[in-house]
Amino acid sequence: MSRSTGSQRPQTAPGEEERAAVSALSHAEKIESARNRALKILTATAKSRHQLEERLLKAGEEPEIVTELLDRLENVGLLDDAQLAAMIVRTRFSERGQTRRAIAQELRRKGIDGEVAEEALAQVDDADEAGAAVEVARKKLRQTASLDRPVRIRRALGALGRKGYSSGVAMQAIQSVLAEEPAIPDDGGSTEDDLGDTGPGDDWI
Repeated sequence: MSRSTGSQRPQTAPGEEERAAVSALSHAEKIESARNRALKILTATAKSRHQLEERLLKAGEEPEIVTELLDRLENVGLLDDAQLAAMIVRTRFSERGQTRRAIAQELRRKGIDGEVAEEALAQVDDADEAGAAVEVARKKLRQTASLDRPVRIRRALGALGRKGYSSGVAMQAIQSVLAEEPAIPDDGGSTEDDLGDTGPGDDWI
């Protein structure tokens, strides 16, 4: 009677290997499906991890598959919240003149981590915001040059308020721009005192 030597492979029940192969293939197919969907979303517009996760789950992808895919996308650099946050801060500030406060709200809505957001917002300081406020005020006051001064001030305050500037910063910016304008002869109408008496008005948000 012969005796077998060496280790023997554990026997598997009939069909077990086939089921394992099908299970592995099914997982790979799910990852591929989620990957294709994610890349299509990212091609249209940059998303944070939180935003992409929401979109994939809403589309019916399984939570475990989504988590694994998002980790993979982060590892290869296709998903980067820090890079996205930095880009949002740069564009919102330089192109729209928004404040850090307003931009921070947008970053929170996108689900970007607080520490990541703070690091991105550090690109802008108080002096940057003060300068941007002057530019916003100058643009609005130029657009309303034909109107009475109180109306111009009120509308400039509204424009600055909607971008997140505090009333104090907004008023300083408006004063700075108005000081550059030629003096208007006193005809009994509005005066420099109007600047101090004019409140935010209906335009302030």
